[in-house]
This record gives sequence, C-alpha cells and structure tokens, in this order.
Amino acid sequence: MHLKKIQVGKSTLVELFARQHGLALRTVNLERHPELAPVFSSKDPEQIIQQIEFLPKMEPIGADTLLFLDEIQAVPEAIAALRYFYEERPGLPVVSAGSLLEFALSGHHFSMPVGRVQYLHMGPMTFGEFLAAMDEEALQGFIADYEPGREIGEVVHQRLLQLLRSYCQVGGMPEAVAVFADSRSYQKVGEVHNSIIDTYRDDFPKYAGARNLNRMLQVFNFAARNVGVKIKYSNISPRDQSVTIKRDIELLTMSRVLGKVVYSHCSGLPLQADLSEKVYKLLFLDVGLMNAICGLDWRDLARLDEAKLINQGALAGQFIGQHLQAMLADKPNRELNYWLREGCAANAEVDFVMGLGGRIIPIEVKSGASGSLKSLHQFMGNKQAPLAVRFDTNRPTVQRIDTATIINKRQQQVQYPLVSLPLYLVERLDTIVDLLARQS
Repeated sequence: MHLKKIQVGKSTLVELFARQHGLALRTVNLERHPELAPVFSSKDPEQIIQQIEFLPKMEPIGADTLLFLDEIQAVPEAIAALRYFYEERPGLPVVSAGSLLEFALSGHHFSMPVGRVQYLHMGPMTFGEFLAAMDEEALQGFIADYEPGREIGEVVHQRLLQLLRSYCQVGGMPEAVAVFADSRSYQKVGEVHNSIIDTYRDDFPKYAGARNLNRMLQVFNFAARNVGVKIKYSNISPRDQSVTIKRDIELLTMSRVLGKVVYSHCSGLPLQADLSEKVYKLLFLDVGLMNAICGLDWRDLARLDEAKLINQGALAGQFIGQHLQAMLADKPNRELNYWLREGCAANAEVDFVMGLGGRIIPIEVKSGASGSLKSLHQFMGNKQAPLAVRFDTNRPTVQRIDTATIINKRQQQVQYPLVSLPLYLVERLDTIVDLLARQS
C-alpha cells in the first residue's frame, strides 16, 4: 500500500486495523465531546456505551464492533475507565489515541489501568518508510538487504543522498510525507510543518494545566534550535528556577516531543546503569519540524555540499538520533546515551553510545579523515569497545585505526576497527555491527 494515497495518522491506522479484522468502527472524538467526562467518571462500561450511542450519528455498539476513543487526552477520566472495559466487557475491543497525554495526566490523580492497557507509540516515519512513500521501493529494498562488503554504485549512492536531503527537509511526520509524495512541493510541506507546530503550541495551554505557557514555548523552541547541545537550564531561561525548567523538559520528554541523550560512564552494560542523569542533551521530535522552527528551508539545504550537510548545526545528529530512537521503540528502556570527558586538558565527547548485541558501540556523526576523531580515539582507548561507527556522506568503509592518544595523562597507542557508514544506512546499524563483530 502506498502511503501517499491515504492519510497516515493515528486515526487512519485504527480505521485500517478495523477493516483488516472485519470490525465495525465506532469513533468518539473526546475533544469534541468533553461533556462525556462525568460519564467516564462512573467507570461503568454499560452506562458509558449507552451514553455514547446517544451521540449524533452514532450507530449501535455491539458484537464485531471496535470502539475508538480519539483525542483521549481531552477527557483523562476515559483513561482510568479503560481497565473496566477490559474487565467487564472483554469481548469489546477498545482503542484510544491522543497526543500530549502526559500533560493531561500530570494534573489528574487516579489509578492507571496497569496491566489492562497495551501502549503503542507512533513516531515519525523513518527514511526507509519515506522511500516507500516516494515509490522508491527498489532503494528501500537495497537498504533493507544491505550487508557489509556489498558495493554501492555511484548512481545509487547519489540518489540516496539526494533523497536524504529531501527527508531532512520534509522529515517523517506522516502528513508532511504524504503531501510531499503527492506534490513534490517543499512549499506545501512548509505549510504542513507550520500547521503541526501551531497545533502543538495551541495544545500546550489546553493540557499544560498551571504551567506557564510562554515558558513551555520557550523550552520547545530552545530544544529545536539546540539539538545535541549539553543542557544548562540558565541558557533556556535565566529568570526561572532550574527545577521549573527541568519539569517542563520532563513533560515534553514524556510526551515524546523531545528525547533525552543522557551521559553514561559506559563502564559496562546496560549503559543505563551507569548514568549521570543531570547531564544530558536533547533531540527534537522530527528533523523536518526542527528545520522549520530553525528557519532552514529547502533552498538552504540545496546550497550545502556533503561536508556542510553533516556539519550544519544539528541536522545530521538529529537525523541519526531520531532513527536510533526508532530502533529502541519497542525496548523497555528507550533512552539514548552519550559519553563525555570533561576537566582534562582537552574535552572529549562521543555523540551516541549504544548497547548492540551485548557490545558497547560508540557512534560519531561527522565528516573528515580519521585523524579528526580525537574523542573517538579517547573512548576506544578507555573502553576497549570491539569497534566504532562513524556516520557521514561517504560510501561504506572499514578501516583499521592505529594512532597515538593521551590516556590517563600518558601517551598510548590505540588500535580498533572504524566502520564508516553513509547516513542513509542507519536503519541497518544493528545488523551491520553484528555481522562485522562476528567477523573480527
């Protein structure tokens, strides 16, 4: 199915699910019916269904029906009621969807339906999904099947880089991808981005409760413009207390508008067992939205050569981080990590560190020769990881690094395999690392 021929939001996915399972869909948009809040407070599924059936144009809810509670964040009482549907009406499938749920829940106190609800998160489309939407199934398949040692021809490489530029401007928000697939118009994509950004800004006052709206918007905009920068609360707002800004960031992080990349000492697996939680960087929801907030349009991207594309602000780091988050989407702990060394003669920082296949793998996102990877040399000298990964815009290579660096104030020889991958292969990272580590 081609994404460009359909709407591809949460509601559409529910419609497709109902159709595939032969269920009659009954949709209730709770943002349009806030008067249902006291009904859901009763926690009585029969009474709730009865009142829903009285809504305008609502058909009966019976056997072979899927009840869809859309925009559930508008009536948080409905979230608590889900457990009673599970327990008292197990034959009736109920699906809910919403955004900024954590904002709504932060101001309400009720028993969450733990163990009664399965949570699924819909993130931005990946580059591979973008290729499918653009009718580039051959290139999507090439990436999906890529293994180390396979040659990438110049034509394929250049086409993928060109489409990568498009993705960095369009991003992975389904509506933006659908519009671009239909029109190939960056201007229309920009209109979608502006609409999505305005929707988030409009939703903040609805669900942020007593939190200061202007400050929330300030944090929102700051994060988009400072992706990959170590967070100092005073840089966001010198007028507000750190604990206040921290809470705003936590809400935006829990609602997946922002993502944290937290410093880990990387002394062993799991990396999350060795964190310094007060030291972290941020990723934004989507690279296309990030560029829109930063004012970087398609004309700016078109003027950048490959090296500048890598080093243009946080663009490449956001792209890679966004896809690493997607790799961890079904994992219990989805938090990304990085490594940092401060207080020495020269600071060192590795963009990302992941645990892949029981191995600690450092990941750098940059251009240039291996001699510019001083932080990576420091990490490999300290941690002895099996290999290191660098993402850039060149075709894949594996080279043996043999260099001298300062470890614990002493010069030391460091040797390790450096796997250089083009940005567009990020979705194959896990497989590539596993295959190469087995060969070494």
